[in-house]
Amino acid sequence: MCAKGDKQVNRKPQPSANPSLWGGRFSEPTDEFVSRFTASVQVDARLYHYDIQGSIAHANMLHRIGVLDAGEHRAVVDGLAAIRKEIESGEFVWRESLEDVHMNIEARLTELIGDAGKKLHTGRSRNDQVATDVRLWLRDRIDDIDQRLTELMTALLDLTEQHVETIMPGFTHLQAAQPVTFAHHLLAWFEMSARDRERFRDCRRRLNVSPLGSAALAGTTFPIDRRKPLRSSASMRPPATPSTPSATATSRWSSARPPASPPFTCPAGAKSWCCGARRSGSS
Repeated sequence: MCAKGDKQVNRKPQPSANPSLWGGRFSEPTDEFVSRFTASVQVDARLYHYDIQGSIAHANMLHRIGVLDAGEHRAVVDGLAAIRKEIESGEFVWRESLEDVHMNIEARLTELIGDAGKKLHTGRSRNDQVATDVRLWLRDRIDDIDQRLTELMTALLDLTEQHVETIMPGFTHLQAAQPVTFAHHLLAWFEMSARDRERFRDCRRRLNVSPLGSAALAGTTFPIDRRKPLRSSASMRPPATPSTPSATATSRWSSARPPASPPFTCPAGAKSWCCGARRSGSS
């Protein structure tokens, strides 16, 4: 089952004769191999849901500060909604020449609504876009795992109630130590799962900070409001220092590392659980 934002893209990225976005000073087109090597759209197309979500939030903020008038704002929001439908129906054509999910969507938006689509890039860069997309994607994946852990813990409690008086050997140092109930044994794994769930929730809290407004590195001269863009649309917390965007939002990926740790502890606990059950069964 594909999670939200991970919908399989039905069409392969199509190469284009257009020059690369970063090749404007070159007199000849970029070599096809180099274009394929530098493009990330084959991987990050799955982030389309979050890129559109962040773009709508950014458009709302640009409308509040007067960069987009009412008509332009409505055109941008409706255009992004139309692009989402195109992607989900498989009609959207991904172009490697546009390198990534962000520029593919922005280029298509400009095709649909004209120059108002170009205004959407005001006060931001692909740097803070990808940081936002990845954080939103990780947050949803953590929510999925949290739901699975909740289901596991519920099943453990249901099984515990059935084995309150079921006796089994308790082990320590791989040797039988003292008799316990199977319910006691199951509750140990319930607590282990609860700790894993706490680790994921802590990761979620720390990564759920909006990097929008950092732009390429250190903010923008436009009078943007960093505290509001994603609060209503995605419930992301504003940065701790809204007046001074931190370079760490776009130059470091420390927020993506913590969610990678709990997935290693969960299987380790499950392996220990299976080994314990096997020892108990052989006894």
